[in-house]
Amino acid sequence: MRIRPIQDRDVPAVVALWETCGLTRPWNPPAADIARARGRPNSEVLVAERAGRIVGTVMVGEDGHRGWVYYLAVEPAARGGGLGRALMAAAEAWLVARGIRKLELLVRSTNAAVKGFYEGLGYREEPVAVLARWLDGTVPGETGGPR
Repeated sequence: MRIRPIQDRDVPAVVALWETCGLTRPWNPPAADIARARGRPNSEVLVAERAGRIVGTVMVGEDGHRGWVYYLAVEPAARGGGLGRALMAAAEAWLVARGIRKLELLVRSTNAAVKGFYEGLGYREEPVAVLARWLDGTVPGETGGPR
């Protein structure tokens, strides 16, 4: 297994993995997220490849102050073998190489299993609230797209 930056040919497999893992939402097109992250000096999508197949991903980025992780995904059949830990270590190394000292991530409050995974890696919940405003008029959960 090797972890490397995403390539054009990987995009369909990555989107399929994210869908299998339940990471996509109708109001947040995954291919658009991949396109925004690629080719910029402050972000990357890393893929874990085993026997020519994409079995895991992590999107990592930094804003000059903090690092962020999104779309950590491990193929269901490959879970429990340390691949998620390896992907997080690769994301952390990517950030450290850029001088970033703190990594933050968002976990849906209903996802206790994933929260437990990150706590096992040493991540702790911080006393902050996440506030959001959709600048394109999107209202998540409603059909019909932006208003």
